[in-house]
Amino acid sequence: MKRKSERRRGEARKKRCAARNGSQAAPHHKLYFAILKQKVKSTADRHCFCVDEELAYENFYADFGPLNLAMFYRFCCKLTKKLKSITLSRKKIIFYTCGDQKKQVNAAYLMGSYAVMNLNMMPEEAYSLLVSRNSTYIPFRDASFGTCMYNLNILDCLRAIHKALQYSWLDFSKFDVEEYEHYERAENGDFNWIIPGKFLAFSGPHPKSKIENGYPLHAPEAYIPYFRKHNITAIVRLNKKMYDARRFTEVGFEHHDLFFVDGSTPNDSIVRKFLNICENAEGAIAVHCKAGLGRTGTLIGCYMMKHYQLTAAEVIAWIRICRPGSIIGPQQNFVEEKQNSLWAEGDVFREKMQNERENGKMAVTRILSGVDDITINGSNKNRTAKKDETELVSERNGVTQGDKLRALKSKRQARSSSGSLSQEENKIHTRSSSQTPR
Repeated sequence: MKRKSERRRGEARKKRCAARNGSQAAPHHKLYFAILKQKVKSTADRHCFCVDEELAYENFYADFGPLNLAMFYRFCCKLTKKLKSITLSRKKIIFYTCGDQKKQVNAAYLMGSYAVMNLNMMPEEAYSLLVSRNSTYIPFRDASFGTCMYNLNILDCLRAIHKALQYSWLDFSKFDVEEYEHYERAENGDFNWIIPGKFLAFSGPHPKSKIENGYPLHAPEAYIPYFRKHNITAIVRLNKKMYDARRFTEVGFEHHDLFFVDGSTPNDSIVRKFLNICENAEGAIAVHCKAGLGRTGTLIGCYMMKHYQLTAAEVIAWIRICRPGSIIGPQQNFVEEKQNSLWAEGDVFREKMQNERENGKMAVTRILSGVDDITINGSNKNRTAKKDETELVSERNGVTQGDKLRALKSKRQARSSSGSLSQEENKIHTRSSSQTPR
C-alpha cells in the first residue's frame, strides 16, 4: 500500500509540474510539449529537445510563420526517430520551446501537426492538448508591410494539415525534401506545388534569364523541361506581359492571361475564367503573377474552396505551409468573403458531373459555360479589356508589391546560403529525381 501511495504522489507531482510548464501529454504519457523560460537538460527519465534555432522561419516583413513543409518534414523525422529509439524507450520525450511568442506558436504548430499526422488525432483534440491555463498563442499574420488585416490561428493550420492528409496532398512517404528546398530557391525557379499534380505556384518568368536587383529571373525556356517532366500542360499569367506567351504555346503548352493589379483582388469574371481553365486542363497548371504569392495564391485558393470545400482559413494555412508569404493583405479577406459562394458553386458542379455520368455522357467533353471568350494564347476578348490595359499601365509605374517580395526573398536566401552563386548556379537545374516535389 505504501509503494502504491508513493507512486500516486509521484505521478501527481509530475502532472503538477507538467501543468506549471504548460505541458500536455500525448497518448501513453510518452510525448510531452512544454513552454519553458530557459533551456533544460535531459535526465535519466526524460529526453528534452528544442528546435527554436534549428528551424527558423524566414520572414518577408512582419510575418513569422507557419514553418514551411520542409521544416515540418524535418521535425517529423526528428521526433519519430526519438520515439522509435531503443535507448529512449523508457524515457519521456519532451519537445519544448523557450523562445519568444513567435517561436512558441511555431513550436505548437509543429507539435499539433505531428499529432494530427502521426498520432491520428483530430485537429481539435490536438489543439486542446496545446492549450492550457498557462498557454496562449499569438496568431500568424501575412507578409504585407502594414497593419495585420487577418489572423491565422494554430487550429486553422491543424485543420489544413488534416484536410491535406485526407486529399493525399500531404504524403511524406513520397516527399523529397531536398527537391522542395532546391526549387523554392530563387536561383532554381522559385516554385512550389500547392496541390501535387494539379497546381504549381511560381515566380513570373522574364524575357531573358538574368539577375535584376539581386533577384534571379528566368526565361520561359528554363521552366519547360521541368513542366514537361511533371505533366504541366497550362500556364496562367496574372501579372503584366513580361514575356511573349508564344514561347510556351509554340512548344505545346496552353497559356492564359488573367491580369489584375498587384496586391489587389480579382473580379468575379477573372475568378470564373480561372476556375473554368483549371476544370478543363488535361494536366497540371502552373500559375504565376510577379512573385507567385499574392494573386497566385488567391486564385488557387478559390479553386480549393470550390472543389474541396476547404474553409478560407484552411486554404490560407495550407498554401502558406507550401509556399510562405502567399495571399496578402485584402486578398485574405477576399478569400474569406468568397468561401460560401464557392462552396455552393462546388455543390452545383459536382451535382452536374454526377448527373452527366448517370446519363452516360462522355467524361471527355469540356465544360463550356463561361469559357467562350477565353483563348489559349493569352488574349482575353472581353468587355473589361480597356480597364485591364489601364491597370496594366498602372502596374508598370514604380516598384510593386511583387517586386519587393521577390527582392526580399532573394536577399534572405542569399544570407542563408554559404558562398556566392556562380553563373551556372543561377540557372534552373533539372533534377534526376522522378518524384514530383510535394
